Amino acid sequence: MRYNIIFRSLWVGILIGTIILSGGNLPLRAQTAGPVTPPQSAPPAQAPAQPSQSAPPPPLPQQPPSGGYTMSVTIPVVNLDVVVTDESGNPLTVFKQANFRVIEDGVPQTITNFGSTNAPMTVVLLLEFSQLGGGLFTYNGTNWAAEFLSQLRPADWVALVTYSLNTQVQVDFTHDPNEILNNLRMLVFPPFHDAVMFDAIADTLDRLKDVKGKKAILLLGSGRDTFSKLTLDKMMSRIKETDVTFFSISTAGANNFGGQPETLSFLQAQNELRTFAQLTGGRAWFPNFDGEIPGILQQIAASLRDQYSLAYSPTNRALDGKYRKIKVELVAPDGGPLTVVDQKGKKVKFVVYARQGYTAPKSNAGN
Repeated sequence: MRYNIIFRSLWVGILIGTIILSGGNLPLRAQTAGPVTPPQSAPPAQAPAQPSQSAPPPPLPQQPPSGGYTMSVTIPVVNLDVVVTDESGNPLTVFKQANFRVIEDGVPQTITNFGSTNAPMTVVLLLEFSQLGGGLFTYNGTNWAAEFLSQLRPADWVALVTYSLNTQVQVDFTHDPNEILNNLRMLVFPPFHDAVMFDAIADTLDRLKDVKGKKAILLLGSGRDTFSKLTLDKMMSRIKETDVTFFSISTAGANNFGGQPETLSFLQAQNELRTFAQLTGGRAWFPNFDGEIPGILQQIAASLRDQYSLAYSPTNRALDGKYRKIKVELVAPDGGPLTVVDQKGKKVKFVVYARQGYTAPKSNAGN
């Protein structure tokens, strides 16, 4: 019994000594279970450094952050494509910079850039493809679109877009008129009776927004809108913002179907087509006979090619998003009335076509 007690005491002593001697080799995670005071010879543990104490300050921005006090000057430039024709629609290309006067909101402007151009054009044939008019409007539109292709040159871009209940890009921009012609031949049976003209014009303006150079829409349709999401007021706003020239040939012709229930609709359609064209420097035609079409198409092509390009920096520099009215006049070099005569000395009456205004950019400084 005595030996057992001694043996047990000896065994307990050995066990305790083993634990004490091996304590320094226990894993670190066991020591961090409670607070630990490091030895005096080791540097005290430090808290994570704060940016204001040890981290270097962030570099100064090279440009002031948005919303700060900045000094910047924005000088807008207004570009105008101007066409001058005689009463018959023939372009007149003999004028110089001194013959043009630009007036914005009643204030004369200084023309800073001027030139006469005959550059390639970009045009979208926007065709009403619906059952309106019992198929007559579509028949006229497809035939006139095919005839317009003969006015194109190899460097010109052309696309075909149709609209009825929705807008459909039939042929994207191409240099090959045959692609357009082949597609026109397949436009035989319109699927719907509706025509979303406003939506189709807005979609086409969006596609042309970033296109550079001379660009235009040639709408071939009745001018009626039956199902657009866009209202007339919003359509007018879009027309006033664009730099795309709008031309139209009414496939309903000059007929307003007097005495019929739809008379008012056609009268309104004609007025809208005229307004869209006037605001953008284009023209609208309402032919009575097919024999008028070749001359009309020639005038459209000439208007897009034989243009004067004018540019000026408006005196009104306000970035207020408001609409500014523009008037382009032809004057004599001394500023007086201009008289144009033909080779026989006979006075020639002329017509000036130019965009009638633009929407000024709006500052976002307050945003």
